[in-house]
Amino acid sequence: MARLDRLLANLGYGSRREVAALVARGQVVLDGAALKDAGAKIAVSADLPGRLTVAGQPLDPPAPLTLLMHKPLDVVCSHREAGRSVYELLPPRWRAREPALSTVGRLDKDTTGLLLITDHGPFLHRVISPRAEIAKRYVATLDRPLRGDEGAVFAAGTLMLEGEKAPLAPAGLEPLGDKTARLTITEGRYHQVRRMFAAVGNHVLALHRESVGGLMLPADLAPGDWRILTAEEQAALFA
Repeated sequence: MARLDRLLANLGYGSRREVAALVARGQVVLDGAALKDAGAKIAVSADLPGRLTVAGQPLDPPAPLTLLMHKPLDVVCSHREAGRSVYELLPPRWRAREPALSTVGRLDKDTTGLLLITDHGPFLHRVISPRAEIAKRYVATLDRPLRGDEGAVFAAGTLMLEGEKAPLAPAGLEPLGDKTARLTITEGRYHQVRRMFAAVGNHVLALHRESVGGLMLPADLAPGDWRILTAEEQAALFA
């Protein structure tokens, strides 16, 4: 159970005073009846967005919420970086949600593909924990042709990146063409894929993440689009 005013305030509908004003104007409706008490306790169930409306619109999904986004080029994953952020692709009100939405790891400005965004701390930490060893799969377009020994170098588990104190975990490389390769890693170090190819004398021109764990980026999800992750997809992520 949750107080109505606290629930709506946490979902970004305004301060508790502003929510009380919405209730007073009859703009919060549950099961077809306008609610009269902003302090009323209501059950926060999975079907609540289908039963409660605010100003004529279905209630935003309550926490915990996890989104799957096709991150486009030239957007950043941090509030503190310059430039347009992935959060600007979401409804404006969602930036005021509490708990706040955060990206599950980051893709840099020049990387596209599968990005998870969540307000569920345990889920976030389970995905990004090095102990989980969840595979992330990328397709890299390279500046120079593959030499042929990159797969062995990456799989050895001995590659040291500049400025690092521990070698990388073994990674898998699948050549897709002279200058294209699929790389599977289980870590998430800073600019890891780009730095790995730099370590073997190449340069990444384009990078796209196509999967995390057993979760693939849907073919019908266009760059910049997003949707709520289903329970089945969350399970597939850890399969």
